[in-house]
Amino acid sequence: MSKMDNTKDLNSLKKNYKEFENILKILLIIGIVIISGFIIYALLTPEPGYWYLGILNSDKKAEDYPTNAAVDDNITFYISVGNYLNRDFSFRIEILQGNNDTVLGPFPSINATSYINSSTITLPHGENWISSAFNVSFSQVGTNQIIIAELWENPSVGIRRFYDVVTMKLNITS
Repeated sequence: MSKMDNTKDLNSLKKNYKEFENILKILLIIGIVIISGFIIYALLTPEPGYWYLGILNSDKKAEDYPTNAAVDDNITFYISVGNYLNRDFSFRIEILQGNNDTVLGPFPSINATSYINSSTITLPHGENWISSAFNVSFSQVGTNQIIIAELWENPSVGIRRFYDVVTMKLNITS
C-alpha cells in the first residue's frame, strides 16, 4: 500500500467517524426529547380516581364481624364509603338479604331481596362517609345467609350506575 492509499483510507475513516458522530448526536437529541415527553406526560396526567366501600361492625371497626345470629336478632353494622374520584360523588347504598341462591359478583346481586335503601349522599373528593347504624334481622334459619351492601352512583344527570358490592355471611340459628 502506498502512502497515498493510507492517506485516502485515513481521510475516509475520519469522514465516516464524523458522519457516525453526527448521527449519534441526532439520535441522542431524539431520545432526550422522547424521554422528556414521557416525563412531562407523567407529571401532568392526574392519577386515576378510586373509591372504597366497606362494612364496619357495631363498634365502627373493620374487624370481628358476627358470623352467627339467632332468628329475629338484629345484626348491627355500618357502611363506609371513601371518594377519591377527583370529583364529587353522589351515591346511595342498597342493603339486601340473600342466601345460597344469591349470585354475587362485580354486578348487582341476583336473587337477593332489597331490605333498606339510603337516601342519596353527595361526597366531595377526598372525603369519607360512615352511615348511621343499619339493623338487619333474618326470619328463617339457614347457613350462608348474606347481608349485601351495594354502592350505586346517583348522578344529578344521567343514569344511575352500579359501582361495588360488599357482603357479610351469617349462619342463622333458632
